[in-house]
Amino acid sequence: QVQLMESGGGSVQVGGSLRLSCVASGGTSSMGWFRQAPGKEREGVAAIAPGGSTYYAAVLRGRFTISRDNAKNTLYLQMNTLKPEDTAMYYCAACRRTSSTNLEVSNYNCWGQGTQVTVSS
Repeated sequence: QVQLMESGGGSVQVGGSLRLSCVASGGTSSMGWFRQAPGKEREGVAAIAPGGSTYYAAVLRGRFTISRDNAKNTLYLQMNTLKPEDTAMYYCAACRRTSSTNLEVSNYNCWGQGTQVTVSS
């Protein structure tokens, strides 16, 4: 199993930006970012395939950008124009279960501990 470690979370004001990072202990195929707000289910934010194809939750497209540096085994999530509803614990995921890169929680076996993002007005 791959070990994942997220960083980069914090508290920002509405309209601000944050860049999350996730370092993997080894090479991975598809990777993704998910988030979970208090009292809500974990949801997919963005995913990226080994070749670089990207997938986004429709409501986040245009504000968030996922990228990866395969040489560094690192996944990134650039988050711009943050809103209070973006407040959540953000998790990195890897170890895809199927041949598809998608935003389904059940599609990933490996998870990081999470990094908290808080957006205040």
